[in-house]
Amino acid sequence: MSEPRQPGNQSLPDFNELNDRIIAERRTSGPRLEIKTNLDPKDSTIDNPYLQNKNNTDLKSFRAYFEE
Repeated sequence: MSEPRQPGNQSLPDFNELNDRIIAERRTSGPRLEIKTNLDPKDSTIDNPYLQNKNNTDLKSFRAYFEE
């Protein structure tokens, strides 16, 4: 029997042994925490998961809610 193939960087720890971070087991439909940082785009409509359809959304109200 041959050894299983292990591609990638051999100096990295085994993924299952990581204990310095939280690894989500699966996506949940429950609440989640969103944090605004200085790296976020100034326009709150860019890459915003809460904006589903720009054509059917009042963008003025949407921006007022998400932007300071």
